[in-house]
Amino acid sequence: QVQLVESGGGLVQPGGSLRLSCAASGRISSTIVMGWYRQAPGKGRELVAGITIGGSTNYADSVKGRFTISRDGTKNTVYLQMNSLKPEDTAVYYCSAGSRWSPDYWGQGTQVTVSS
Repeated sequence: QVQLVESGGGLVQPGGSLRLSCAASGRISSTIVMGWYRQAPGKGRELVAGITIGGSTNYADSVKGRFTISRDGTKNTVYLQMNSLKPEDTAVYYCSAGSRWSPDYWGQGTQVTVSS
């Protein structure tokens, strides 16, 4: 089993920045791929960004150039730096982990609200 604990969500004005963190514990060998998904009210959960243990990344088109995913293997932590935030980025953001791009484990979610 893998436990994922997110932090860093909150309220930010349009154009602002936030950094999300997700610390993994437990069966770390199962965290080959880690990522962030989000779910806005009334919508399905969508991939925001993912990163492999080797550093390969994948981003949703809607966040390319604004968001950056990174991971620190020594801390078993993945980060999502979000810049130039827009109201449409408002959602609950979930950390994910798994042996492949399809997640096996999920965090509890952290709310990100972009509003003036």
